[in-house]
Amino acid sequence: MDRDTRLKRLRFRAWHRGTKEADLMIGGFYDQCAQDWSDADIAWFEAFLEEQDVDIMAWAMKVQPIPPQWQGPMMERLCRLDFVEVQK
Repeated sequence: MDRDTRLKRLRFRAWHRGTKEADLMIGGFYDQCAQDWSDADIAWFEAFLEEQDVDIMAWAMKVQPIPPQWQGPMMERLCRLDFVEVQK
């Protein structure tokens, strides 16, 4: 699958998580960061989206420890996300 198709698929998955809060956090993270991602970052995010929303949100809000496999620059950037512009 080419890069553009992967990114479009990831954007859809990031914005259609099942809860509005997760959509805003994960979709907003995608919108703010995806343009700068390497192929390795894209692969990380693809795998990361397999996790449960409640776990992702707990890790990002630092109310649960982040598992070792998700620690690193991508998670650090997600944890720093403090504002998401919502398009109407």
